[in-house]
Amino acid sequence: MRKANLLVRAFGHVGGQLRHPATALVCALILGYAAIPVGWTAFDRTQQFTSNDPVTISDRALDGVFDRAVAEREIKAALAAGDLDLAQSFLDLSVDRAVVIDPSLADKLKHAQTDAASASHTVGRFVNGFWSGEPNDLASLAGTATGDLFVFGDIRDAAREGTRYLVGKPADPWILGLAGVGIAVTAGTYLSAGLAVPERIGLTLAKVARRTGRLNPLLATRVARDAVKAEKGGLVNLVGDVGRIESKAGTQAALDSLKIAEEPRDVARLARLSAAKGGKTRAIIKLLGRGAILLSVTAFDVATWMLWAGLMLFGFVSGLKAATERTTLRYLRWRKARRVRAELRALALASDKHAIPAAA
Repeated sequence: MRKANLLVRAFGHVGGQLRHPATALVCALILGYAAIPVGWTAFDRTQQFTSNDPVTISDRALDGVFDRAVAEREIKAALAAGDLDLAQSFLDLSVDRAVVIDPSLADKLKHAQTDAASASHTVGRFVNGFWSGEPNDLASLAGTATGDLFVFGDIRDAAREGTRYLVGKPADPWILGLAGVGIAVTAGTYLSAGLAVPERIGLTLAKVARRTGRLNPLLATRVARDAVKAEKGGLVNLVGDVGRIESKAGTQAALDSLKIAEEPRDVARLARLSAAKGGKTRAIIKLLGRGAILLSVTAFDVATWMLWAGLMLFGFVSGLKAATERTTLRYLRWRKARRVRAELRALALASDKHAIPAAA
């Protein structure tokens, strides 16, 4: 029985402490402090969700994934693979975002670029691109583009795939269709005094991407449907965007774009990204993939953060309300008790005054 009484008194004491105005005020302050980062995150997520600018999307995404360790790791990997273009792209991105890297890496890249730029290497890559139609750098792309510009490349590809079809060997209808459109676009390039050059380059890269397995299958479905159409608004717009990516960010960036794009609208967004980021585009695509142009924030994510922010704010306001009410109630009780004590003292004095004459 004694233990039970002790427990009741302990719980009563704890309950009294919980009902104290200071407790409600402390809870309100804690929830208010927590509501600041939660509310800011909710605001940031809302901005990301409503943004439609690929440049803004990629910049926000890079904030969370790109630092010195990542930059040096990617540059070393690119150098080891002999991909100097990608290494340079990461170096440019580091400079743009004020990320300081080991100077020896930049020197190593510079020496490798000097060796690769020798005349013999350049001529060899140009000839290989012209003859095979499979570029892997700027020099070989120049050869491939030159071949296509003189219709040699499109005729070569059309003849190659057509012959395979006629003799019963596997033929690629995409390459055949793109070669046919390429002949028409090349003719338009001559007639427009070079105004269709982005489309011409884009078609060349589309063929290369298809031949080397770097054309996204989902995008290839659309390419196959539009390959037989050369009018503006179909395949021509798509390859024009590819050509613009190549002109701003380079050959490999354009091929990487075709690998991650699932629809022509993706290629258009990548063209906008490359127009703003230039040579840094390829590094951004390597790190972020489709996250470079598409929102990584879902409506559920935004709603969850907004809900938490709302709950924190509600708790803060409720805590202030409870603290105010409890403080007011305690004050009123104190005034009432004070008034009662004053009345009791007055009664006691009156009693004493009456009691003195009676005693006399």
